[in-house]
Amino acid sequence: MAERPEIPHFPRTASVEAYGKGGFYFGEMSHVGSLLFLPDAVWGWDVTRPEQIDRYSLQRAFDNANAIDTLIVGTGTEVWIAPRPLRDQLRAVGIVLDVMQTGPAVRTYNIMIGERRRVAAALIAVP
Repeated sequence: MAERPEIPHFPRTASVEAYGKGGFYFGEMSHVGSLLFLPDAVWGWDVTRPEQIDRYSLQRAFDNANAIDTLIVGTGTEVWIAPRPLRDQLRAVGIVLDVMQTGPAVRTYNIMIGERRRVAAALIAVP
């Protein structure tokens, strides 16, 4: 994977206004590719397949564990079961992992943001 950029795409949390066609629309901005929505910023996420999801790809979530209770992972159009080691690593820092396809993940994330819950989302873009 490429080196992570140090500047977020958006400097605060945001709900997802639309998704599809390989990207997302949020905060009156559009982005082609996958995204990581954290409590303090939205970051590009260099993941295109669920098999690429690991501690390294989620390091920004681990770095913000004190502000996250739930991490929603949107796996694109694929069904994926997170490996036990990853679930255990997240649990060790107090984060509950909830994995689903990107469509339901977007809807769940938006509801939780609306409820002002301590949530983050790692979303693989869908066609």
